[in-house]
Amino acid sequence: MARIGIVGAGIIGCASAVHLIAEGHAVSVFEKDPDGLPASIGNAGILAVPEIDPIARPEMLFAAPKWLIDPLGPLTLRWQDLPALTPWLFHLLLAARPAQVERSRQALLGLMREALAAHQAMARLCGISGHMKPTGALTIFDSEAALDAAFRHEQATARLFGFAVERLDARAARGRIPALEGAFAGGVFSSGYQTFPDPLKLLRDLQHHVRQQGTLVEAGVEAVQPSTEGITIVADSGERHVFDKVVIAAGVWSRTLVRQLGLKVLLETERGYNTTFADPPVKLEMPIFFAEHGFVATPLANALRIGGAVELARPEAPPNYARAAAMRRKMRRYVPALPESGGKEWMGRRPSTPDSVPVISLHPSDPRIAMAFGHGHLGLTLSAITGAKIAALLSNRAGTDLESFSIRRFQ
Repeated sequence: MARIGIVGAGIIGCASAVHLIAEGHAVSVFEKDPDGLPASIGNAGILAVPEIDPIARPEMLFAAPKWLIDPLGPLTLRWQDLPALTPWLFHLLLAARPAQVERSRQALLGLMREALAAHQAMARLCGISGHMKPTGALTIFDSEAALDAAFRHEQATARLFGFAVERLDARAARGRIPALEGAFAGGVFSSGYQTFPDPLKLLRDLQHHVRQQGTLVEAGVEAVQPSTEGITIVADSGERHVFDKVVIAAGVWSRTLVRQLGLKVLLETERGYNTTFADPPVKLEMPIFFAEHGFVATPLANALRIGGAVELARPEAPPNYARAAAMRRKMRRYVPALPESGGKEWMGRRPSTPDSVPVISLHPSDPRIAMAFGHGHLGLTLSAITGAKIAALLSNRAGTDLESFSIRRFQ
């Protein structure tokens, strides 16, 4: 048994804690605001197994200039933050090269093949059930050309996993989701998606398990300091806690701790926005991706959430909730019954790497320190398998090949 400290009680940190506790370790998780509402709960509530395409790819680069012209479009950049973001953006361009896109796809494919089973296993460890539903998802398109191209691509992805996809015309799509009353060309249904009706409850259940079986310390972390005696976590209060091993899983704020350890990392925030309507008059039978507009609508437990898009900005920059309003306005083109008011707006910070591949890694020169961050849009989807991989790394189990996710690629 080892004493293990984890920095971060979001979905990645808690999933790592659950697996390490299950292996008999004494686990303490540090979180400045454990009752807060981080990116781990403001997500779309979807197990997005088919999403193995990195954000950086040639077609994205061709579309980006048009998107950037619209300050409320699918992608925006706070130009005053450009100097700080330039290194990350430069490597985003490099990551869009076809050979690198394929490497990123293969890395994500390997994790995604285990993602569903890992969530089911983690639920059993925590004694929870009913937190996922096999709803599938519908992606709609404005043009026949975009629909045809997407269907071919989704067919190829579906073959990798063995699930079904269907091309639907507008009438057939409305048959699946009657609330889709506006004009569109058609859609692609994929059975590879599942829905989490209550992402907040899932996180709270994991945190409760940590409190019951380990320790949840309400404190921020200023530094992680290795020595011959162990790994010290320095809390923002000045208190020092010594562990045998440590996991850094603090989202975008992991970069500060990693850099203090003498390592380089490219980690920025793709800030996302959403609006959640409680007891909405609109009923959706499954999530709907509005592919050409960069957002998704998800039916949750007694709620409807509309969110997505990407805003590249410093983590501490003030939110621009006009982006949430723009997504609601666009959705009313397709779902006119969506209320114009009454929803609760939210902004979150997705910690992202340029190649869309998360860091799931040991420190190159100190295997007592593990790192788990940079999951971008896939934190919820990949949380359980990441937790299992972190436990395997810290236990030095043979057969744990995570070279594609190593922090070494940034050194």
